[in-house]
Amino acid sequence: MRVRKKKNCDIRLEKSGSLWIKNPEMLKGKWHGEFGNQNPIHIEIGCGKGKFICEMAEKYPDINFVAIEVVKDVMVIAMEKAEPLGLSNLRFIIADASGLSDYFEKGEVERIYLNFSDPWKKRKQAKRRLTHKNFLDVYKKVLKNGDLICFKTDNKALFEFSLNSFAEENFKMSQICFDLHNSDFEDNVMTEYEMRFSEQGMPIYRVCATFIGWEDQKNT
Repeated sequence: MRVRKKKNCDIRLEKSGSLWIKNPEMLKGKWHGEFGNQNPIHIEIGCGKGKFICEMAEKYPDINFVAIEVVKDVMVIAMEKAEPLGLSNLRFIIADASGLSDYFEKGEVERIYLNFSDPWKKRKQAKRRLTHKNFLDVYKKVLKNGDLICFKTDNKALFEFSLNSFAEENFKMSQICFDLHNSDFEDNVMTEYEMRFSEQGMPIYRVCATFIGWEDQKNT
């Protein structure tokens, strides 16, 4: 999807102050120091306009959140949404998911949220899907045994692809929903896309995948 360039984007990013981490590689292994506490760190890959990550940071003040977005013209909207909320437990970085291990140490991240990622529908584009094996291998470099990936999408084909990917890479799946908003799951925070799709009556698919760890994989 083509994103319209935002006027004065760089200036607007600068105005967001401490929310924007310009050189995240400098914080590898030091994120708890950045937040000033030892609380768990959860990240969202592809934060979009920031509704989900801002609401999560408000709802869970004892969790530190890092929002990752590759398109700065989108991220600036999320940062401007977060700024007046005064959230000390939220930071933003402009980065691609493939570089996660450049920014976080092994085990530094406890949970990854993937919300309504681009489905990359063509078969030849499969490697670009954020639940492809190549990306799961990247996530394993920053997660530890027992940590979670929470995935939501409106795309059934991508959901089925993702379930297969998680299974093949020895993630244990739970909370599998084929119609999230008509399920008994009560702790859902919606994204902008999710609100739109829900209003159109489209089912939302969700799964949590637990990383079982390198040692456990050897014994399965």
